[in-house]
Amino acid sequence: MPKTIVWFRQDLRLQDNPALIKAAARGQIIPIYIWDPSQTRKIGAASKWWLHHSLQALSKSFSDINISLILRSGHPEQVLTDLVQETGADGLFWNRCYEPDLIARDQKIKSHFKDQGLQVESFNGSLCIEPWEVLNGQGLPYKVYSPFWRAALQKIHFPNQDKTSELIGHDGKLESDQLEDWQFLPKINWDKDFYEHWQPGEEGAWQKFEAFLENGLSQYKAGRDFPDLKATSFLSPHLHFGEISLPMIWRRLDMLSDIKPELQTNIAKFKSELGWREFNHHLIYHFPETVDQPFRGAFEAFPWGEDDSHLTAWQQGMTGYPFVDAGMRELWHTGTMHNRVRMVVASFLTKHLLIHWKEGEKWFWDTLLDADLANNIAGWQWAAGSGADAAPYFRIFNPTAQGQKFDPDGAYIRRWVPELKNLPTKYLYEPSVAPKSILEEAGIKMGTDYPMPIVDHKMARERALSAYQQIKK
Repeated sequence: MPKTIVWFRQDLRLQDNPALIKAAARGQIIPIYIWDPSQTRKIGAASKWWLHHSLQALSKSFSDINISLILRSGHPEQVLTDLVQETGADGLFWNRCYEPDLIARDQKIKSHFKDQGLQVESFNGSLCIEPWEVLNGQGLPYKVYSPFWRAALQKIHFPNQDKTSELIGHDGKLESDQLEDWQFLPKINWDKDFYEHWQPGEEGAWQKFEAFLENGLSQYKAGRDFPDLKATSFLSPHLHFGEISLPMIWRRLDMLSDIKPELQTNIAKFKSELGWREFNHHLIYHFPETVDQPFRGAFEAFPWGEDDSHLTAWQQGMTGYPFVDAGMRELWHTGTMHNRVRMVVASFLTKHLLIHWKEGEKWFWDTLLDADLANNIAGWQWAAGSGADAAPYFRIFNPTAQGQKFDPDGAYIRRWVPELKNLPTKYLYEPSVAPKSILEEAGIKMGTDYPMPIVDHKMARERALSAYQQIKK
């Protein structure tokens, strides 16, 4: 019977997994996850937490059908070579990754094992459409989201879901590392609140999706910008680790659209946000240099500043701007941050503080559970003004006005900046201007209980615009 190694990566699920479906149709499967400590861009601490629990869930799913998920560490080519020799496997299947370093690695591995006579195949297991399938009329990649998504929508088509054949595991005992030995979980207890908010793994992904369909979808378009509302899907870490399939999501949304026409506007908006994820992967595939270089070349000359005290204040949610601080504290406690607030805190770092977007990207990479290279890079470059389809640089978010508009009752700020919870809403967004009597009544001493603003908004805005004028010349 043919034996196929299924190399799991960012596709930690059994349902609608193309590589697994095709391998199962051949015969025996040998599922493996490889931890490569030498990988160029090491995953962040929060992502390691998620990966530990996701692998634990995937291992249990296999164990429930009497198959062992093999865990091994080392360089993938060597690990796979050893496994081929141990098992006599004649096939190697995986679902594609789109990060530049991983593409180069995978191409080398595919070529090597094809030369050894193995059947080697890769599949799309994480995107709606491959990056090379959406090009403009000149055959070039899109650089603006709207025309990209219009073109992509014309090509996205998901036929009926392929059924997975009965999964038959390898009939011999194979060595496997112990997940605990990889030490992905933190030694200190900074992750304790993650367990309240998240259940990594395929089951947790479906629970989040079902909860969104029931409670969030009907208010998605109007409510998605308000961080205190549960109007978003909370699917981003599940999507990054491939615990839920985009075709299954898409088909479910189409079915709902037919049954409940009143949801069509919200469904279209949600799909368009999935479209940004597609666009970000399109960009990193076609413009791999943007991982560490500005998409807009003029920004090479931008006069970024350095201020460690300002960077630390931003990281710790102690800038003196409550809406910004609420977002940074939400990130630390939950491993995520509402998308509207992500834009505000990123704008604040790059424009109010003139700190390089790479510093923000680095912090998000380490602290976000959904840290995804394509999304992280594109999001930060967009916020800094250097990215594709970025808003005009002069659009500098006013963090006070953003809080007033998108947290009108102050519930989000009061949750994450509890030292301000007794302030009247009128002063909640800018406590530094509150009368002394109001502050005393709320039990707040500015500079002691809560910091004064680390920069003045008007001055910071003018400084940012002046810096931009330098590169425009």
